[in-house]
Amino acid sequence: MSAGLAGVTAPAASAAAPLRVQILMFDGVEEQDFVAPVEVLGLAGKLTGGAVVTSLVSAGRPGSVKCTYGTAVDVPRPWSPGEADVLVVPGGGYTDRNGPGVHRLTADQGLLRRLAASRALPVGICTGSMVLSAAGLTKGRNATTHHGAKADLAAQGAKVIDARVVDDGDLITGGGITAGLEVSLWLVERFLGAKAAQRTEVVLEYERRGTVWRA
Repeated sequence: MSAGLAGVTAPAASAAAPLRVQILMFDGVEEQDFVAPVEVLGLAGKLTGGAVVTSLVSAGRPGSVKCTYGTAVDVPRPWSPGEADVLVVPGGGYTDRNGPGVHRLTADQGLLRRLAASRALPVGICTGSMVLSAAGLTKGRNATTHHGAKADLAAQGAKVIDARVVDDGDLITGGGITAGLEVSLWLVERFLGAKAAQRTEVVLEYERRGTVWRA
């Protein structure tokens, strides 16, 4: 599946041409922010015979990542922009500017330049949207984030939308923490089709809530 998927009408992925999703991992990442896409997209891939392939990638060097609540996760691969159609950026640690979390990513100018240059569809979950903002990807765009960071997102030039998921074409953002479930199910619907999304919901025994705002 080629990069630059914005505007594609679902279903756009198949087992022969799978959607390649990378989830960016870093110290201080919120567990729910990345576990939701791992679970939802992993299940959708299984149910569709491999139409979506998901992998965890490190923001820095490969190795063990310590999450917000102490969960240790081994991340063996670095982020490879050319090997992803979708890059999911979770949040975490936003209230602690001196600790691990998204503030260390927003201070990494090299990472921000790579984000800005990447052709992968950027997807921000919770305060992961603030990383995309720091890379200049939300300026003048419709976007959302955790309610505690919406004022900051607006101050950095985004048009903040009060919705669970905001799909602005070549930029997708989600609200706080558990919105990662809705963001991930929306990705399934957008790229694998409504039937795949509904089947995934049935197996998960989870019903989506809130609004998917589309440009």
